[in-house]
Amino acid sequence: MNLATSTYRRIKQLISKKFLLIFSISSLFAGGLVWACSDYGFDYEYSSFSPEAFVAKDYTPFFYTEYISYYGGGWGSAYENNPSRYNDQVINDWYGYFDQKIEKPTLEYLLFKASYNGIDSVYNNFKGKIKELPGLAPVLDAVKLNKKKTSAFFDYLLLAKSCESFAATDVVYSWEPQPQPSLPGSAEVQLLDHFKKAKDPFIKQRLWFQLVRYYYFAEKSDSTQHAAVSKTLKTFDTFKNAFPHNMMYYRTLGYVAGWHYKHKNYALSNYLNSLCYDYSTEAKIPSEWSFHPQEEADWQKTLQLAKTSSEKATLWQMLGINYDPQRAVTEIVRLDPKSEKLDLLLARIINITEYQGDNYYQTEPDTAAKSTLKQNTTLVSSIALKNNTAKPYFWNLAAGYLNFMGGNYAASRTFYQTAKKQLPKGDKLVMAQYKILDWTLFVKELKKIDANAEIKMIEPLNWFSDLYQGKDTIASLRFNKALRESISDIAELYKKQGDVVKANAFKSYHEFYMNNQNIVQMIAFLQKPGKTAFEQTMLRYYPFEQHDLYYHQSLVQVYQDKIDAAITLMNKSKSSGYLMPSNPFNMRINDCHDCDHALKQSKDLYALDVLKAMQKMEAEIKAGKNVYNNAFLLANAFYNITFYGNARTFFQTRIMNADGATPFDIPEVFKPMLLSAKIAEKYYLLAASAANSKEQKARCIFMASKCERNESYNKGYINPDKKDMNYWNSDIEPVFFGRHFAALKNQYKDTRFYQEILKECGYFKSYNNKY
Repeated sequence: MNLATSTYRRIKQLISKKFLLIFSISSLFAGGLVWACSDYGFDYEYSSFSPEAFVAKDYTPFFYTEYISYYGGGWGSAYENNPSRYNDQVINDWYGYFDQKIEKPTLEYLLFKASYNGIDSVYNNFKGKIKELPGLAPVLDAVKLNKKKTSAFFDYLLLAKSCESFAATDVVYSWEPQPQPSLPGSAEVQLLDHFKKAKDPFIKQRLWFQLVRYYYFAEKSDSTQHAAVSKTLKTFDTFKNAFPHNMMYYRTLGYVAGWHYKHKNYALSNYLNSLCYDYSTEAKIPSEWSFHPQEEADWQKTLQLAKTSSEKATLWQMLGINYDPQRAVTEIVRLDPKSEKLDLLLARIINITEYQGDNYYQTEPDTAAKSTLKQNTTLVSSIALKNNTAKPYFWNLAAGYLNFMGGNYAASRTFYQTAKKQLPKGDKLVMAQYKILDWTLFVKELKKIDANAEIKMIEPLNWFSDLYQGKDTIASLRFNKALRESISDIAELYKKQGDVVKANAFKSYHEFYMNNQNIVQMIAFLQKPGKTAFEQTMLRYYPFEQHDLYYHQSLVQVYQDKIDAAITLMNKSKSSGYLMPSNPFNMRINDCHDCDHALKQSKDLYALDVLKAMQKMEAEIKAGKNVYNNAFLLANAFYNITFYGNARTFFQTRIMNADGATPFDIPEVFKPMLLSAKIAEKYYLLAASAANSKEQKARCIFMASKCERNESYNKGYINPDKKDMNYWNSDIEPVFFGRHFAALKNQYKDTRFYQEILKECGYFKSYNNKY
């Protein structure tokens, strides 16, 4: 086995040598460690299995994530970039040292915020040498405090603060070599002197830590140094039994682990890191980060160093986090099937399997993912069947879920039924997790939705809806994926059964809204009196209301040039529509939406106002009044309410879902309606036929050419057979010059407007030069 090249090896292996410093340095000061962190995650939307339900909180950072180093971290994570990791522990230690006679905020200031000079000022004030203190510096009560302890504290604190120059510097990752901090020669002398003189065991242990740390930095650049001559190891070994094995001891041990890693003694380094990892929550991340076996041989040596089965289980858990969780689980089960170290690895196996089988970057599981699912299902099921773990319900739920992912629903149901009898009834998160798994299986097993099935679905659907709407909250519960997929499955079943209204209530399909009869049925359903309990529950999932449907019907009528019907329907919606960002009756030679939007409008125009104006214009055209002007303005309006115009707000409703910046963002079924300018072209040509001058005709013909040119683009944008088309992979034909450009050149070359469009329109200029 080559552990260094394992599939599960993460980026941490590239920089963990330096990360060791967080474990060691941050014992006292909060100063300036900066660590590179991984990309932002995706909120674990691929998962329906919450590790928080089963795994101790101490292990939270190690829950599986694909794009960040530690769960819950994100970019700039406090997990990786956390020099204050041990602050609370340090403050509490000193708080106890002073018998609680110095307030914690004062200790926090002195330990983590004050500069060397600031500490010195507080100390001199305490001794009565200065009367005034600067800024937020606290005044210590000399009467209340033990002077001997206080003096020892400040002597140590000043010395420790001076060590920051080499021990608490920022770590910068770069391809270029970075200058290393220099170690002042006087520091060793001072530390040794203080250590020899110290009588207080509390202070002396901290000085021991400072000495070991100093020697680590002094020796780390010499990877050939023999252990027998190492002052780091000698200082640690000489006094390791003189102090309690507390947090300070394990921080000091972290440097010893680091020394061994630097000198390629990976087996011992990893073993020592495992001891630190197992000691406390605070030590887990830096110890795990620094833990990385190289080859099977050194790993076996590490295992041989373990003194107990518990230590071996810790080692296997740490290995399983990053390399081979299946092997680690097998080994820990052999050591102790009730070990709590199994919980984290089982959760990671489940979440890894979920991700590999269903993530944003693949449409279906690949061969490797299927193989992993099969192996994990076999492993977890075999352990679950024995029911001899500390949390058998966890294993049965996991086995059931893995079988569910593999499509073995009968086996999944059996495991879930066993788990149900074992569940801790008072644990809200565990019970919710079971409910999610049981629900998704119930939906998958449905062959047909009848009245009995609907009755069974009422309670879980209401529960999910409460969670989604925030009416109920269960911390850490991952329910979005289960909800999304289950309502999609329900919608598909209703579709197959021919009930398009119920199907659309659960999953709104764009195609549904291009069939007016569907909308009529949906409105009738919304108006239906005496709805059943299930129907009321179902409508909690429907995103639209009656007024949305009327408004959408109105828009469809507009794009069919049925303005009277559109106004009637918009009035039914009891809405005037959106405020237009610019006047849609205005038009330019070159489209410039930003220019139009920047113009101050003399009057606010809403969608209904636009329609009423259009209605009036059409009535006058029908009566033969001012045909040219009315037709030209109507054409402008019909052009501007397409995607190409300055009034896209007109159609950007929730049903249309066409708020994007490119035509590819418009749902395929709505593209012909929102991209077509054929109605505008019709009215431009009508205006041309009614024009009173050649200049007016030329303007109308040119505006019609814009509509014609947009249709050439639409040939690339509208392609139902290629629904995955986007800006980058589409084939847009060259600009289509068409018949209107030809008419302009052949019939209107002598107009002023012709010269104007030659200056303003590059397309027309190209045409004019070419033909």
